[in-house]
Amino acid sequence: MMAVPELEPGVLRAALERIAEAGVQRARAGLELLAVEVEDQARITAHNGEHSYGTPTPARPGEGPAKISGTLLDSIGHNEIAPSPEGWSTKVGPRTGYTPPYGGRRRTPAHMYGYYLETGDHGITYPWLKPAADTAAKSAALLFAKAFNETDWA
Repeated sequence: MMAVPELEPGVLRAALERIAEAGVQRARAGLELLAVEVEDQARITAHNGEHSYGTPTPARPGEGPAKISGTLLDSIGHNEIAPSPEGWSTKVGPRTGYTPPYGGRRRTPAHMYGYYLETGDHGITYPWLKPAADTAAKSAALLFAKAFNETDWA
């Protein structure tokens, strides 16, 4: 029968703490991968055809919007991943500070335009962010598995 080596005090605790910290950091890395996936999908769903400003949209209600200037597409991103009570958090969507080149003094900022498209203006919606998140969520398990399947846990 093989003898089990004795552990010195604190060795197992230190190893488990390193593994726990590695898990926390890999969860953050998995969320980063997921945020980028949602961004990529949002750029796809927010580009359902194209048209010039002031002309009828080729997009149909209930589907993603058509591209006019590309300002909404350019604004899509995510904020810094930060610790939260649940673990890590980030927000994906249109960032502030982006305005289209048309519209005169009353240009609608991209973050407000994106909100109007998603939630409806006069009862008409052109959802683009929720469908992107729903699509990306299907690959979440694979993205987190990628982050957690690296070596050097301890």
